[in-house]
Amino acid sequence: QVQLVESGGGLVQPGGSLRLSCAASGFTFRWYAMTWYRQAPGKERELVATISTAGVNIAYADSVKGRFTISRDDTKNTAYLQMNCLKPEDTAVYYCDAQSASVAYWGRGTQVTVSS
Repeated sequence: QVQLVESGGGLVQPGGSLRLSCAASGFTFRWYAMTWYRQAPGKERELVATISTAGVNIAYADSVKGRFTISRDDTKNTAYLQMNCLKPEDTAVYYCDAQSASVAYWGRGTQVTVSS
């Protein structure tokens, strides 16, 4: 079965850090680009960061540049999102996505809440 399972979300104070993980199974992980999206209450889903196969190319949304780092470990079939200097506006459900030329898979999300 194809699975993408996000974890690592939670409640953190402004300025704090979290590390999200996306564990993949049921497909050849190294052949897929990985992307993190987020969706805040009342807002559309937005792209946060993406990483290509083998980690050759990486891109970030302007709102998270310098604060977030996307990475992948193909030996563990896992993608990561390190989030530093968190702001209340980062509060959202964070989703991971695996994309090939012909198919895309989505996880179910993990909640990140930034609040004092």
